[in-house]
Amino acid sequence: MNIKLSTPLLGGLSPEQFMRRHWQKKPLLVRQALPGIRPPASRSELAALAASEDVESRLVSQFSGKWALKQGPVAKLPPYSKPGWTLLVQGLDLHLQNAHELLSQFRFVPEARLDDLMISYASDGGGVGPHFDSYDVFLIQVHGQRRWRIGRQGVATTGALRAGVPVKLLADFEPEQEFVLEPGDMLYLPPGWAHDGIAIGECMTCSVGFRTPWRAELARELLQRLMDDDSQAYANKMYADPKQAATKAPGEIPQQLLDFARDATERALKEPLALERALGEALTEPKPRVWFEQGGVLPAGAGIALDRRSRMMYDRAHVFINGESFRAAGRDAQLMRRLADARALSAKDLAKLSDGARELLEIWVEDGWVQAQQ
Repeated sequence: MNIKLSTPLLGGLSPEQFMRRHWQKKPLLVRQALPGIRPPASRSELAALAASEDVESRLVSQFSGKWALKQGPVAKLPPYSKPGWTLLVQGLDLHLQNAHELLSQFRFVPEARLDDLMISYASDGGGVGPHFDSYDVFLIQVHGQRRWRIGRQGVATTGALRAGVPVKLLADFEPEQEFVLEPGDMLYLPPGWAHDGIAIGECMTCSVGFRTPWRAELARELLQRLMDDDSQAYANKMYADPKQAATKAPGEIPQQLLDFARDATERALKEPLALERALGEALTEPKPRVWFEQGGVLPAGAGIALDRRSRMMYDRAHVFINGESFRAAGRDAQLMRRLADARALSAKDLAKLSDGARELLEIWVEDGWVQAQQ
């Protein structure tokens, strides 16, 4: 992707311009960002996905003024003709190739931040109410019409939610702008912008969401991974206190134990590349409901492509795929990075890999992480 070229997806802006002017700063409405777009799934396909235990879904309804929320699997949907309900299917890109391809158009944002593609099917008047998200979102109209009202109040009113309802609704929503989106239109909203989308007739909207880990959440994940890695020298030492004297204060934590704990943590963080390795593994860890079908062999003369469920990233010393890390250098590193960026390698590229890197790719093909391409 050439990030300097203007694109209809971003209203004539280049990805470089969009990230500088709008990303996490201000909304952008783009008419016909994706002209001729078709829904990545039909009503019946969405209903089948929602009924599966392998798919994350929710049913939100507002019948007779009363909000209700049902977590999936959703075995039975209300009649399509009944107004006021919405089906949300998360991670559509993991299950349908055309949804994965739609999400891939937004890879001008780092893969480490890109999360998933959700689709919202709504009957007339359906929606999830006025709310705000803590992450950036692109709202893409793929079928029918939806009226969006937006306002900047989200950040300032994080605690002002309606009580007694099963969904997070803003108590006092004050919209500043209103748009009706047609198929192909797109609305970008930065974190904290309050929004309320209401279907005008039958409606489908896709939303591109992003990962936004909290500092404490990320620290907890990384420290856990560091401490679980017993292959490192800092992990292979047990606490000992041969000079511990008898104590009159058994409830007091010994200073020596506190020093041992501090030393263990500091050693883990100081271990060369340990934090980098833990971060890359965490960022590429598959989601809980993701599974891979067993693959075959890598034929001679074939190219490869990452399975749509695979997450692959790299840093200066590693390549990461699906929660695992590998050291890489030289030509192998260059080609593996190309695979992470382009999600595919040609047969010509594969011929340049070392025997060890080629064997690794063959294992990934067997595991279903990578698909052979003729």
